[in-house]
Amino acid sequence: MLRGGKVISEELTKAIQESRCAVVVFSKNYANSSWCLKELAKIMECHNRLGQMVLPVFYHVDPSDVRAQKNDFGTAFRQHEEKFREEMDEVKEWRKALTTAANLSGHHISETVKELG
Repeated sequence: MLRGGKVISEELTKAIQESRCAVVVFSKNYANSSWCLKELAKIMECHNRLGQMVLPVFYHVDPSDVRAQKNDFGTAFRQHEEKFREEMDEVKEWRKALTTAANLSGHHISETVKELG
């Protein structure tokens, strides 16, 4: 649980490390956020190192686009590679985390699913 008044990056990292499972919702703009990608890299580190369960949810995105960083994900990574030229190792980690997460069994919510209501 994240407590008010704390530095969110430190608290979030601690919360991820102490969690038994993580649900990651990939949306069209997910890869635009370096914050989300850093969080995902930490989640996947905990998955690999501690056996944390990770459930990916693909919300109106094709899992193969996430896996291979194509389409919107590819565009976002071209921008990250330009912006983070001096930190390419971190960008490579983000790519690896996306690929690994997208290879896990998850849930795909396609755009053709009708809304309830």
